[in-house]
Amino acid sequence: MQHGFIEGKQLFTDSTFLKANASKSKFKKQKVTVTPKDYVEQLEKAIDEDRIQHGKKPLKKQIQLEEREIRVSTTDPDSGYMVRDGKPEGFFYLDHRTVDGKYNFITDVYVTLGNVHDSVPYLERLDRQISRFGFQVEEVALDAGYLTMPICQGLKEREIFAAIAHRSFRPKKGLFFKWQFKYIPEKDVYLCPAKHELSYKTTNRLGYREYKSNPQVCKNCSFLSKCTHSKTYTKTITRHVWEDAKEWARQNRLSARGKQLYKRRSQTIERSFADAKELHGLRYARYRGLAKVREQCLLIAVAQNIKKMALLLSKRGKGFVICLIFYIQFPLFVYFPET
Repeated sequence: MQHGFIEGKQLFTDSTFLKANASKSKFKKQKVTVTPKDYVEQLEKAIDEDRIQHGKKPLKKQIQLEEREIRVSTTDPDSGYMVRDGKPEGFFYLDHRTVDGKYNFITDVYVTLGNVHDSVPYLERLDRQISRFGFQVEEVALDAGYLTMPICQGLKEREIFAAIAHRSFRPKKGLFFKWQFKYIPEKDVYLCPAKHELSYKTTNRLGYREYKSNPQVCKNCSFLSKCTHSKTYTKTITRHVWEDAKEWARQNRLSARGKQLYKRRSQTIERSFADAKELHGLRYARYRGLAKVREQCLLIAVAQNIKKMALLLSKRGKGFVICLIFYIQFPLFVYFPET
């Protein structure tokens, strides 16, 4: 940073998987308690405010811990069993990486189990970079895995321009798409393709407002077969309390600025991962255990940053100080304490 190679204004984040040093056939099934997400308290507050605004009582707090069964590797218990469309199935680790937009220097490396969603650690790691390095982040570009309500809301609150890829959802064959139902904010209703209103009914615990049609109208509608298969002739549309933030992200993506920013992902974060896999062995975990795999990912990031720094300094005619810079900068790049 002291050489002006990192600006901290544009950040590109993504994750890639490392195959764990463990066989996918050697595992045991274990029940674990699901940890509540960091944004739950903020979401509950937004839900209560929304219900009060609509003349309904706030929901009673429910403390219920969810349990689920997972596969735990007997060879490397720290790894996570990953099942994703278009991805290999087995035990993996995820390397969550952020690069700066100026010269593609790696500014953050965070390793999780392979069964952790990309979006889970994002806002925490973003805040960590801002507080540690003093970044004045103006823009971020993310793939579709980060298109979640909490991330859209968090970036909007932080006043950071976000270009996030679209994730399409297909309805049942023969039914209307959700975008064909138009939301009217002035009346707080949805209009169906037949121009009939779906009125607000409630806001549930997940943070979704429920808008329902009049079954007496739908029963005689010519579009009924394309609208719903409900036996009660009722169409239900949901809208999240943070939906405005998601629409804000959508407008960013469709803007000229957003398209140009997202296009740079292939030149920044994707190139960084490609270099790490082809030249530094990031495809496979060379060790077992989360701590050791984290060390591997950090050392690879160190090597990539030093290589880039050496090339840039040599262009400035400062090649003779590269060795000195290596010894000075190396501890700074390796030391990434978890907070």
